[in-house]
Amino acid sequence: MPLAVNGILCTLALLVLWRSEELAEACSCAPVHPQQAFCNADVVIRAKVVGEKEVDSGNDIYGNPIKRIQYEVKQIKMFKGPNQDIEAVFTAPVSAVCGVTLDVNGKKEYLISGKAEAGGRMHVTLCDYIMPWDTLSNTQKKGLSQRYQMGCECKIVRCPSLPCEISAPEECLWTDLMIEKQVYGRQANHYACIKRADNSCSWYRGVSSPKKEFLDGEEP
Repeated sequence: MPLAVNGILCTLALLVLWRSEELAEACSCAPVHPQQAFCNADVVIRAKVVGEKEVDSGNDIYGNPIKRIQYEVKQIKMFKGPNQDIEAVFTAPVSAVCGVTLDVNGKKEYLISGKAEAGGRMHVTLCDYIMPWDTLSNTQKKGLSQRYQMGCECKIVRCPSLPCEISAPEECLWTDLMIEKQVYGRQANHYACIKRADNSCSWYRGVSSPKKEFLDGEEP
């Protein structure tokens, strides 16, 4: 085989390996219902972002500095978290490693969920539930204050294909992706999975608190 052809093949092989490594490092997140995201998070706040800077965050195993983006935030309300205001939100510097980009003009309010860090700080990724506050439904806003917490012992199961069904009484079947062809459809925007008196779980829709009949197991 001519040397020129060998050189081309070697170059192609290197490009394939480089692309495979790049794809392997790309951020990938499974869809999560807002309630499940709330329950999984250490911290859930409503806040404005007022500043941004790149900071060093230790070193990797090779001694290279690890960079993170630090967003300075003004907390408006905490729905879940420590007994102190969150003042800084950290994330990876690029989306390829799940870094989050937020508007820093201080005008847009966000719902931010993520993992707690010491000293009034938290870390977020693209896999966390982070949304502009004004895009949330009234049901979602109400859920953050109480409703979602009532269902943290429940399990929201994503329907992978139709037909699908629950496998345990403490499950709620999430069908938005299959039926509406979108992740955040009717169930994500308007329903919470609530635990009943008999320890089973069921979808509940409404801004007002669930009635006793619902909690006792009567179908809504």
